[in-house]
Amino acid sequence: MSDTVIHLDRAAKSRASGSDIHNYEAMLERARALVPTLKARSAETEQLRRLPVQTEQDLHEAGLFRILQPKRVGGSEFDYVGLIDFAAAIAHGDPAVAWNVANLGSHHWMLGMFPKAAQDLLWNDNPDVLIASSFVFPSGKAKKVKGGYELSGRWPFSSGVNPSTWNMLAGIVTPDDDADAPEMRVFLVPESAYETLDNWNAMGLAGTGSHDVIIGSTFVPDDMTLAVSAIAGGPTPGSAVNPGALYQLPVFALFAFVLTGIALGNAEVCLENYLASSRNRASQYNRAKLSDFQSTQIKIASAAARIDTGRDIMRSICINAMEDCRKGIIPDLLTKTRYRRDGAFSVNLCTEAVSILFSASGAGGLSRLLPMEKQFRDAHAVNAHIAFNFDVAGSNFGRVALGLPSENPTL
Repeated sequence: MSDTVIHLDRAAKSRASGSDIHNYEAMLERARALVPTLKARSAETEQLRRLPVQTEQDLHEAGLFRILQPKRVGGSEFDYVGLIDFAAAIAHGDPAVAWNVANLGSHHWMLGMFPKAAQDLLWNDNPDVLIASSFVFPSGKAKKVKGGYELSGRWPFSSGVNPSTWNMLAGIVTPDDDADAPEMRVFLVPESAYETLDNWNAMGLAGTGSHDVIIGSTFVPDDMTLAVSAIAGGPTPGSAVNPGALYQLPVFALFAFVLTGIALGNAEVCLENYLASSRNRASQYNRAKLSDFQSTQIKIASAAARIDTGRDIMRSICINAMEDCRKGIIPDLLTKTRYRRDGAFSVNLCTEAVSILFSASGAGGLSRLLPMEKQFRDAHAVNAHIAFNFDVAGSNFGRVALGLPSENPTL
């Protein structure tokens, strides 16, 4: 059994209480069982720049999109740490697929915080519905009108938009009175309301299908919107039907952890592959075994320490946040900025681990016939997400720690 499988087994047993451990472990086994298939389809996924139809079907059949969906509509309602464990497991096969699973799966979690009318409209029609998103708030402009909002804009990076029939789009509501502050809201819109631009063509995470979407103007009813202030921790509009702690977590404070498991799984499998190739590999110059080189041993230790530390940070944040929520504790602003800081830091550690192993692989790491070059590309594509920019997350933590106002209005 590999070290990674051992870690995942421990992850299932050590997560916070509140989920059925047998279902959790069975789901993890289904995720792991897909890894060989996802690896075999990896080139096709990159070429398509989206999930292959059969991969989407396999994920639906395994229940992996519904890991955070409320049990009342047939979901698993696992603890939040499930995003780490399942994304890491699936990333062993293909990080782009893991990105879609974690991203689209998290939208079932967020839908559970919307008013019941929105939940019923989507889940009564199809509990397997896929919902894309773009949470770039300045991209959307909204105006309050009778019964709802008029929304327009162009949103980038709407991952998984092709198979999705709905989209969660962020926007800023223009106040009626100049003295009022603009309000940040999330708008739930059907695919008929927006145009998808086929413009995602990236060097890493190519299969995520993260295209732009455009809305000239559309009406969004009140019940299909959610104020950012309502999902900052504590009861939400959806708590009337989903009273569990999962649906009272601070969404944007924990936002980074929707995706951190992808970086973790990619780094784990990169290390596994490097160990397997280095045990018996000989230098092409003097035929000495690479495993005998102290430099090789040190690089392995350096990468492994970063991966293990990153894993511990990711999982402990998610577990502790659930435990606090069950106790009715709403994190203060410093804690929220620490979540964002540590989300970025943990992914940076995983990215550094992959870079260390890539460098240690020499010219062999460049080969398109070996997995290392894709792991390197995907690692840096994950790290490019704004949530993992440590300068942004770290400086905001420092500001709040020094008693200055937060620069992140979503917290």
